[in-house]
Amino acid sequence: MKQKLIVISGPTAVGKTSLSIETAKTLHTEIISADSRQFYKELNIGVAAPSKAQLSEVKHYFIRHLSVTDYYNVSRFEQDVLKLLKMLFEKYEYVVMVGGSGLYIDAVCKGIDALPDPDPELREKLKDMTADKGLEPLRIRLKELDPDYYGIVDLDNPNRLLRALEVCMITGEPYSKLRKNKPRKRNFEIIKIGLDRPRSELFSLIENRVDMMIKQGLEAEVKNLQQFRHLNALNTVGYKEIFKYLDGDWTLDLAIEKIKINTRRYAKRQLTWFKRDNEIMWFHPDELQKILKHILKN
Repeated sequence: MKQKLIVISGPTAVGKTSLSIETAKTLHTEIISADSRQFYKELNIGVAAPSKAQLSEVKHYFIRHLSVTDYYNVSRFEQDVLKLLKMLFEKYEYVVMVGGSGLYIDAVCKGIDALPDPDPELREKLKDMTADKGLEPLRIRLKELDPDYYGIVDLDNPNRLLRALEVCMITGEPYSKLRKNKPRKRNFEIIKIGLDRPRSELFSLIENRVDMMIKQGLEAEVKNLQQFRHLNALNTVGYKEIFKYLDGDWTLDLAIEKIKINTRRYAKRQLTWFKRDNEIMWFHPDELQKILKHILKN
């Protein structure tokens, strides 16, 4: 019998953490996190990292294992997870992987596509354009060259925009087309579970979570990270808005409202990414028994 990787994905705040813990406990196994925002030990409140109590219920991997100053990428994640899975599958029939970072989940399930190396001269030119005029010119150009990838990429992530544009401009082909290489064969089965809720329910949870982050001390967390604000790990929802407040550009109320708006947009982009995968079976997070039944029948 082949071992099975249970992938639990979905938008931010939908309820992935609790559901994955209950699933792992029932299957007597451990959890791999595929949430790239939770890799960094300096980030806690703003990325809704699992609590100490949650982490004590089931062993988790790839939670706060890096520093924001460390270099890490999706290719390394693929290699690290495959190495870990080899060990875990010696002990367990099932392993749970949970997260909202679609690119990282795809890397483990399908492999990283062979894409051209960056062109240093072109990269520098695009970076200069960004420093001078912000991200908007990159977004406009990407929309022209690859509207499909434009529709699913995190438009606030400069690294993703730069990489996609580089590939389009070097090869003359859309990045999205080149990323659709044949998936690599894995020596384990993959069962994909997607979690979703009605929009009003999800957006209400997002708003409540942001309010809770503020109460837990998000402002102080961000203030302590000001020396790292130039790093890509800090260019993320929840941190960049508070930096605007700390700079005096926004009031705290406006920063909080912007976090809520940007988190809702982020959730929509995550859903767009996951909904294109026909292998995902969708459930409401309250449907634990249905989910377990689906896993065990496969």
